[in-house]
Amino acid sequence: MTTMGAGMDGQAVRRRSALLAATALAAALVLTGCGAGDSGSQDTAGTSADGPAAANGGADKDGLLGKPEAAGAGAPQEDRAGAPQEGGAAPPDLRVDQRAIIYTGSMRVQVDDVDATAREVTALVTRAGGFVGGDQRRSAQADAVAELQLRVPAAKFTGVVDEISKLGRQQSREISTEDATEAIVDLDARIISQRARVESARKLLARATSITDLVSLENELGRREADLASLEAKKRRLADLTALSTITVTLAGPAAKDTPEKEETGFLAGLTGSWKAFVASLTVLLTVLGALLPWLLTFGVPVAVLLLVLRRRRKAPTVAVAATVSAPPPVPAARSAP
Repeated sequence: MTTMGAGMDGQAVRRRSALLAATALAAALVLTGCGAGDSGSQDTAGTSADGPAAANGGADKDGLLGKPEAAGAGAPQEDRAGAPQEGGAAPPDLRVDQRAIIYTGSMRVQVDDVDATAREVTALVTRAGGFVGGDQRRSAQADAVAELQLRVPAAKFTGVVDEISKLGRQQSREISTEDATEAIVDLDARIISQRARVESARKLLARATSITDLVSLENELGRREADLASLEAKKRRLADLTALSTITVTLAGPAAKDTPEKEETGFLAGLTGSWKAFVASLTVLLTVLGALLPWLLTFGVPVAVLLLVLRRRRKAPTVAVAATVSAPPPVPAARSAP
């Protein structure tokens, strides 16, 4: 009996141990499954969050999608000028150094020696990286005037103007600017479009199969290439004007007039102009008469006397013939009756 009780107690202990081991194993499996589910959810969420960036990674050349500030759909972006933009619409760049400005200036400076000052201005412009585009000079006395057309880099425009004004007594200065940014942007867009049209016409010309199509496409290609050349020439002209500013400098001597006379209008101005024109015409007429008078005295008087003599000779026979014709014939005497 004692042996049987002891065997039953051993079996009960083994059953309890097996039950506890199974319970522990089940609990471990449950915990492992929950952890795997959580990690899978996190991986799935991370994949879905990074999905658009990975999908657009090939098209995004600048790598903006990989940055935290670019991950949001409505996150503001910044252009070159640092101004925020919404929805991809770029605001205009208002920085002066990023715009195409055409500077034009004219000034008049009175100096003691026009030629020497003109040489100084030429040297000044050359040091600034520019050149003299035109040089007109009048007289070499105290009233001498020299007009120089200068082309200088736009970045040194103000400095060159200030240096020239210090060479003498500045009498006048006029500076104007023109913003050509929009014109250049428009030209760039039109040039790109025109180049595409030229390439399209060339492709069509290469596939032409008839003489009629060949001639028509050649004419069309010529017109498109001419339009493209015209647009490129305009762009080069604007690029030249924006890169090199124009300054017209007038150097006047001590005796030169300060400013040109203004044109007068009205009745008195018209009367004065008419009187000046009459005096000028009369002066010309008297000059011509004075030039012809010696010739008239030398050849005119003898010719006039000769013509007068010939005229009198022609009149004398005419008068005699007229007297002979006008005399009445003699009337015969009447005979008496027998």
